Amino acid sequence: MSESKIRKPANESKSQSDYGILTDEGIAKLRERIGIQTNKPAPPHNYEVTWDGTRHFAYGYGDSNPLWCDRDYGATTRWRGLIAPPNFIYTMGEPGAPKPSPEIKAKLKGDPLAGLGSYQAQMEIEWWRPLRPGDRLFKRNAIIGVQVKEKSEFSGRSVAEIQGWLYYNQDEELVAIQRGTWIRAERHASAEKKKTYDLPEAYSKEYLEKIEAAYDAETIRGADTLYFEDVSEGDELPTIVRGPLRMSDVIVWHLGWGMQLTPPGAFGLSHRIRKKTPGLFTPNELNVPDTVQRLHWEKAWANKLGIPIPYDYGGLRETFLTNVVTNWMGDDGWLWQLSCQHRKFVYHGDTYWIKGKVSKKVQQEGRNEVHLDVRVENQHGNVVTPGSAIVLLPSRDAPVSLPEPARCGIDDMYAYEVERLRQD
Repeated sequence: MSESKIRKPANESKSQSDYGILTDEGIAKLRERIGIQTNKPAPPHNYEVTWDGTRHFAYGYGDSNPLWCDRDYGATTRWRGLIAPPNFIYTMGEPGAPKPSPEIKAKLKGDPLAGLGSYQAQMEIEWWRPLRPGDRLFKRNAIIGVQVKEKSEFSGRSVAEIQGWLYYNQDEELVAIQRGTWIRAERHASAEKKKTYDLPEAYSKEYLEKIEAAYDAETIRGADTLYFEDVSEGDELPTIVRGPLRMSDVIVWHLGWGMQLTPPGAFGLSHRIRKKTPGLFTPNELNVPDTVQRLHWEKAWANKLGIPIPYDYGGLRETFLTNVVTNWMGDDGWLWQLSCQHRKFVYHGDTYWIKGKVSKKVQQEGRNEVHLDVRVENQHGNVVTPGSAIVLLPSRDAPVSLPEPARCGIDDMYAYEVERLRQD
């Protein structure tokens, strides 16, 4: 796991004596924000779905599926054209939340848990409809859950802060929801828990040949329909490999994904962004202000933050998990849900082995559901990201019907999520 947010060193809503301390007052203030819909300030990487955009994104995580990489292939499928890969939503999302009132602005000022660490623990996604060329996507963000944990792996009391991102298209049709959980814990408590690092080592010729053989063996089911009737519990998904992770892979990933954490733009654009948000930039070894995000590619900065070498992004691993599933399910299936936990660092030089297994198949509410256990392992055989997924498959009698969200409207969906996650 990794700390995902840079917190300001001070906050008007907390006294200096409370800074970095988890207090009941801070928890109460955080809970006051539950359900308040907001916009993220950074513009999306893509305002519109295009063939170039979907292809660049897919190539960034090593996926050549023609359903999102070939302009003409999709015309022969049930989709009647190109569609975007599931995680393409990461690259989109124009501001969709209403302008906040002065009272809401005041309630959202500062961080009630300033000074605490923020560690990404889990990501969940549900997809309800595909994105097609020409589609635009809008996004609203809100805290949808605040759950106190009296004991945690961070050696004491902590708070699970659950963020929700709701996506809808230009016709106000709900497209997907993304739920991320960050553990907020006192830094001194988490520091007491010693970290162990499984660092990459030089690869033998035999192991590199094993990786190359796995790349050569990768298949995409495509038009070869996988029917619900032909799946059995215990079936293994064909393993795929990604890596060893190189600096060039991170660069190509960013070409399709965008910058995400640091607002986009170079040179003069970066200069203007830094004037507005100086906290996103710190001096490098030449005393030149540079993005704090560079710990994903600059060893010196990673070392200053207590990390031995640069490491990957959770979002990259999430796309690997969807990749192994979409390879297996083919053009006629639908990836409905994915949930995963990022438990260990993956460093430059590490190799990803992405695996899956059918854990259950069930028919309910007109759906043919196949439940999967999925995971990402490194070259040491350690599971770095375990997860689960639900795929909808066609039967020989009927195609897949797209799933419906639990609620139809944007506000109703947020209200449903808040109620579902409420902890009294």
